[in-house]
Amino acid sequence: MSNSFFKEVYRVVSMIPPGRVATYGQIAAYLGNPRAARTVGWALSSLPGGMDVPWHRVINSQGRISGPPNGRRAGEQRAILKEEGVAFDDDGRIDLDGSGWTMPR
Repeated sequence: MSNSFFKEVYRVVSMIPPGRVATYGQIAAYLGNPRAARTVGWALSSLPGGMDVPWHRVINSQGRISGPPNGRRAGEQRAILKEEGVAFDDDGRIDLDGSGWTMPR
């Protein structure tokens, strides 16, 4: 994928409002590359410093935060989402029906 794909990922993720989440696969499909969910993850993990992109609002298709559950970044992501009002169940999942973002057409 090209650098322009990363920029498109940042543009779409920037549209996700506080208290809502989208999956890596949803972002990829919205950008016309439904098989590029991992690339969306790479784009977000490569986010240049100083960019105001709400990377924390993107989760996996099971409604979970990706990465090591006890990792620093996962803890940070969970804390920010909770601060925005996103609820987690006892298994650490987010209800995508309740907190999922409806993407514009």
